[in-house]
Amino acid sequence: MMSKTLDAFILKGLLVVSAGLLCWGALGLLEYVIPGLTMGLQNNNFPAGLQFIHFFALVLTGLFFVLGYLRRWPVTVHASITMYAVLATICFVETIDFGAFGGGARGVIIMLTEFALYVALSIYLQRSAAVYHHFESDGQRRIV
Repeated sequence: MMSKTLDAFILKGLLVVSAGLLCWGALGLLEYVIPGLTMGLQNNNFPAGLQFIHFFALVLTGLFFVLGYLRRWPVTVHASITMYAVLATICFVETIDFGAFGGGARGVIIMLTEFALYVALSIYLQRSAAVYHHFESDGQRRIV
């Protein structure tokens, strides 16, 4: 069982990371829309459509969690887990089809590590008492 302090710290940390994803995605979309603006976020190995999907998914992932956290939106957990699946799918395509993370075995190991992180975050969001109490609403029951 996780201590209350650690549980609350992880939830706040996830909020900070989600805000970072939101900013990273927004900057990536800005760089995508204004090609003269170069911040080094675009990957020249990826097609333009994949670049857009990548950064749009980051914006949605961050936005769902940050706004969901601030508004105590009861479906934040499910929306976040869905977006982790979207990010994992994009990561798979980028790694296998376009050699992200240097390609080869190194790229696959990094991709699998990212997948493990998404699984761990999904389990945390479903099992955490701090998450449950933060997002619970009248009449909603915890699904475990």
